[in-house]
Amino acid sequence: MTEAFFNEMYDRDGLRMPYQMLEGWYQNMPAEFRALKQAEAEGLFRRYGITFAVYGEGGDPDRLIPFDMFPRVFGANEWRRLERGIKQRARALNAFLSDVYDRGEIIRAGRIPADLVYQNEAYEIAVAGFRPPLGVFSHIVGIDLVRTGADQFYVLEDNCRTPSGVSYMLENREVMMRMFPHLFQENRVAPVDGYARLLKRTLASVAPAKCERDPCVVLLTPGHYNSAYYEHSFLADLMGIELVEGQDLFVEGDFCWMRTTEGPKKVDVIYRRIDDAYLDPLCFRPDSTLGVPGLMNVYRSGGVTICSAPGAGVADDKAIYTYVPEMIRFYLGEAPILENVPTWQCAKADDLKYVQEHLAELVVKEVHGSGGYGMLVGPKADKATIEAFAAKLAANPSNYIAQPTLALSTCPTFVEEGIAPRHVDLRPYCLVGRDVELVPGGLTRVALTDGSLVVNSSQGGGVKDTWVIAEE
Repeated sequence: MTEAFFNEMYDRDGLRMPYQMLEGWYQNMPAEFRALKQAEAEGLFRRYGITFAVYGEGGDPDRLIPFDMFPRVFGANEWRRLERGIKQRARALNAFLSDVYDRGEIIRAGRIPADLVYQNEAYEIAVAGFRPPLGVFSHIVGIDLVRTGADQFYVLEDNCRTPSGVSYMLENREVMMRMFPHLFQENRVAPVDGYARLLKRTLASVAPAKCERDPCVVLLTPGHYNSAYYEHSFLADLMGIELVEGQDLFVEGDFCWMRTTEGPKKVDVIYRRIDDAYLDPLCFRPDSTLGVPGLMNVYRSGGVTICSAPGAGVADDKAIYTYVPEMIRFYLGEAPILENVPTWQCAKADDLKYVQEHLAELVVKEVHGSGGYGMLVGPKADKATIEAFAAKLAANPSNYIAQPTLALSTCPTFVEEGIAPRHVDLRPYCLVGRDVELVPGGLTRVALTDGSLVVNSSQGGGVKDTWVIAEE
């Protein structure tokens, strides 16, 4: 079974070029030294406070994310193609958002069904007709990629709202550089530590027209009980901006203000890490205590920019995902560089019939699901699980899409016996503002259990440092 998967380290001719520089490193590493370094890595992660939270399962909710020391490596040519494809996709998704909150030309042209957009629960009528600065709705786009062959990459899903995980990308590199500095001295590994600078520049570039000075940028967090709070505080610290909660902000006149010890300070850009529903109790959920009353009025009048924009989530709906290649052709006039995974939309009768007849072979996901929850991995499920899921699917077909079980590539991973192949995916982070930018790397997630295809940290997955070898 293992031979059906593309091995990123070895091919028929032996060790693949990107990994040749690591051969001596891992072969000459004694088991005792490796165990010592693994313990050191865990100590660094704990000291830095790099945890994620899982609630509702009992015990300590703050957990260390498992870190594998064997880096994933991309050659310069491999990365160049990925970068072009990711940037193309980010531009098309933003063009789609700008369009569907305006004239809806792609819908008028019959390329995407109207009800899929306008009846989507992520479509925010509150921003219809509003154009944010530079026409950008999604400023940080996380594109989840899987690999099935030497030149075969597929987009698994798009994340246009508040994609998380970039702190792990940065800290994975920091930990590796501290533990194995000689690897970075001997090899041309492209740096990722410029991400925070690029992110701050991106956010500042979309300041509202009413901003007449250097923009004041803040990061809005739900608070320390949120599973990604570490990342919120980490990014705010790296960018040198204030980390705020809803109670720290207020609306007065045409602007949003931040409470400080020196008096109110006008805020120009809010990098929000809370969901649309909680942003403004006067516009969305009236019971929200996490947002800022009146914020949406200020936003729509051009007094503040919210990144990513409210309503951006309609672009990363898993039913909308199937139309992204069409978006690229429609808005950019280009052929898609990166392919979608073939997808059945269970809202369609013919697709539903096929999925129901092949549940044991498919991966079925909720259109608004995340974190590996609410999905069925048919080949790994027992009969009772499949039958239970079939009942949920029959009760609400439009809530699901299905995809084939892809032969995800494997990457060398340290295990007790030495190294072994484990399945991986990749989430690069594309920044969209005045420019479209991408740091050379991303978050590689790895399924640490032998044979598992589920890489989510909430489901037992781990992370790796992701290297891109710079050109000479």
